[in-house]
Amino acid sequence: MSVRIEDGELAAEARRVVDELVADKVASRIAGKDATLWGPDAESEASIRLNWVDLPATSRPLIGHVEALREELRTAGVHRVVLAGMGGSSLAPEVICRTEGRELVVLDTTDAGQVADALAGDLAATVLVVSSKSGSTVETDSHYRIFTEAFKAEGLDPAGHIVVVTDPGSPLQSRAEEAGLKVINADPGVGGRYSALTAFGLVPAGLAGADIERLLDEAAAAAKELARDEPDNPGLLLGAALGVRHKAGAEKVVFADSGSGIVGFGDWAEQLIAESTGKQGVGLLPVVVEGPNAPGFADAGPDATTVAIGDHGARITSDGTLGAMFLTWEYATAVAGRLIGINPFDQPDVEAAKAAARALLDAPPDDDGTDAPTFVDGAIEVFAGDWLPAGADRTVRGALDALVAAAPERGYLAVQAYLDRIEDASTAVLRAELARRTGLQTTFGWGPRFLHSTGQYHKGGHQNGVYLQITGSVPSDLSVPDRPYTLATLQHAQALGDGRVLAGRGRPVLRLNLTDREAGLAQLAGVITADI
Repeated sequence: MSVRIEDGELAAEARRVVDELVADKVASRIAGKDATLWGPDAESEASIRLNWVDLPATSRPLIGHVEALREELRTAGVHRVVLAGMGGSSLAPEVICRTEGRELVVLDTTDAGQVADALAGDLAATVLVVSSKSGSTVETDSHYRIFTEAFKAEGLDPAGHIVVVTDPGSPLQSRAEEAGLKVINADPGVGGRYSALTAFGLVPAGLAGADIERLLDEAAAAAKELARDEPDNPGLLLGAALGVRHKAGAEKVVFADSGSGIVGFGDWAEQLIAESTGKQGVGLLPVVVEGPNAPGFADAGPDATTVAIGDHGARITSDGTLGAMFLTWEYATAVAGRLIGINPFDQPDVEAAKAAARALLDAPPDDDGTDAPTFVDGAIEVFAGDWLPAGADRTVRGALDALVAAAPERGYLAVQAYLDRIEDASTAVLRAELARRTGLQTTFGWGPRFLHSTGQYHKGGHQNGVYLQITGSVPSDLSVPDRPYTLATLQHAQALGDGRVLAGRGRPVLRLNLTDREAGLAQLAGVITADI
């Protein structure tokens, strides 16, 4: 595992901070699960969230258990793995499987089309892994209900096609056991975003055929180095560099892969860093870009720190095996949290958007008359708040220009697409063009997936963001069994709920609703890429 700091001034300051961390024995205290490291306000939460340091050893029993379960399923003709999970329950297994070239269908969405596509596969050959730490995640619960009904409709016993991963004693465990489903408990002493090496990361990846024993071996080798109170400890060096840059006003961390061989690592690190540090008006905002030459990385300003995953010149370069990278970045994030002065194990602002969505499900906007667009331009309905100047050009271009103009100096633009991330994947290419044209650090997140990741930072971190929501018509909806809403209703409520919370905190939110997804996306792409 290697961490290199290419910026000489940053390297010198980071080394000075590392010397202080070594003197305070921070590395060995993290390894020893010392909950006092982040101050008295964080001690209670930290005391029940530090078991991740032991996972390279304590997760070993899962290796044989998962292999036996995989063989049992394959003998029964079940080999297609679908994962229903959000945030930490889906991001790590997706990175593991994509890196190893293993097929894993990930459902971290409420988009009816994407869920319907997963349902259209061979259900007789499908195992659904239902992963939820709390056991009450609304997206995952919806997937569970929809697939259970689909299995039964095909004459299949859900007990042979559903595996549940959850914390001991959760509501999901009780439901699953009553239904006769297989249940695998995760370590309750590990928070979701630190759970890559728990059952949440290893069970779905292992069932899909990934080598989870090698992953744990890689992490175990790194653990010895990360626990040492030495100046060359990569976790201390990385955490120190991030803390130093944050103190200097560089609150964005821009990730680009440069030949690491790890697919999608930035997406996993995004949740770890944003949810761990983005609170109390401070924190680090991860910006995942397309490569070292992408806008936001190649032209990063003083408000950003560039991090190359692999071997390419940047302020910071991080390279190693996937298991080592997981553990090193967890240590580094905990160290950065100490330096920034926050509790890296809570997420105080995540619940706000969930509560707003629940309220909207109880009183849908279409019923209360508040969901009328500000104006319509072609195949796009434009929804904007009071931040939109009265004299603004009533076109999509005019609204976008006004949104960008509302960003403070050194602010950022967050693009949030509540669409199908498979069928509408081309939407993601808009990030680079928007970053190039606006000069703002620009993030891209699929909704509601990002609510379990950067959503915490948006509400709790530096309040200098502007937000572009993209929603779309739903050609074919899916009902959620035994619930008074459909997936489309839930997806709509999640977008509006988060938007209302952000607007309530004084942040500009622009929602573009595509009345026809294909035509609307083409129109939006044309607006963004057209010569100004």
